[in-house]
Amino acid sequence: MEEYKKRIIKAIQYIDNNLDIELSLEKVSEIAAYSPFHFHRIFRLITGETIQSYIIRKRIEKSAFYLALRKNIKVKEIYLQFGFSNHSTFNKTFKKYYGKAPSEFRKSAPENFHKIQLKQSKNGQIDMVFQQYICNIENLLNWTNMNLKIKVTDLPEMNLAAVMSLGIANVEHSFNILINWAKKKNLFSEDHVKMISVYHDSFKVTPANKVRIHAYMLLDEKLKKQEGEVFSETIEPGKFIFGSGEVTLNDFEQCWVSLFLWIKENNYTARKAFPFEIYHTNFKEHPEGKMIVDFCIPIN
Repeated sequence: MEEYKKRIIKAIQYIDNNLDIELSLEKVSEIAAYSPFHFHRIFRLITGETIQSYIIRKRIEKSAFYLALRKNIKVKEIYLQFGFSNHSTFNKTFKKYYGKAPSEFRKSAPENFHKIQLKQSKNGQIDMVFQQYICNIENLLNWTNMNLKIKVTDLPEMNLAAVMSLGIANVEHSFNILINWAKKKNLFSEDHVKMISVYHDSFKVTPANKVRIHAYMLLDEKLKKQEGEVFSETIEPGKFIFGSGEVTLNDFEQCWVSLFLWIKENNYTARKAFPFEIYHTNFKEHPEGKMIVDFCIPIN
């Protein structure tokens, strides 16, 4: 737990102290000693913001401070210093946070603006922010202990029937195609069939309407040829981290982030293979919308 606190605080402090330089996800995640993919998800869950949103907000807040207290500095110098390429972008972004243009804000900022900021700091506002993030980590880990059973296991090769889904909204349709195909071939039985989703893109870099999430069904034997939209794929054998639990759809993000934290804590590294989910029950058939799921990450 102490290590998580140190890493998150170290990353936030690095951002806050370097708002005048380029802050890439790769650089900040390196400071926190996480991979960019893992850190992006952890940061968002803990702070409630993406890294990019957090950086923009902090740059706008710092710009407001400069506008109020350093009135001899031109607005252009301020927005260029904090990474805004032109006045139009800076003006639009600033108005989103403060409801007025930078020049108007400068005119109306109180003379004791800096005293207000100092007073907020003395009252523990900054410490409270860090404490809130730490509390989020503690809550996440507590939630994990209560809701997921995590284990490391070896899996054999898995033969799959697959239907491609482009965009998260189309996943259910892809599963329906797969189930109808299986029923016609007498392969579908709700008692023992395993349905699987494999993520072929990251939500970090791919829009939700374009991310590829293939719908899969585990087969006893490899599918010999493509049949309509149904084609054959294989999950290679190897070592996997399994996080298993009965959860709702809203819990999925927490489950994935929990596994990423667990991997780091236990000195494992993810293999360059796609993570996936194995569904054992249907959330539509549960009164609380819950389903039994295995969240699986290939590891070395």
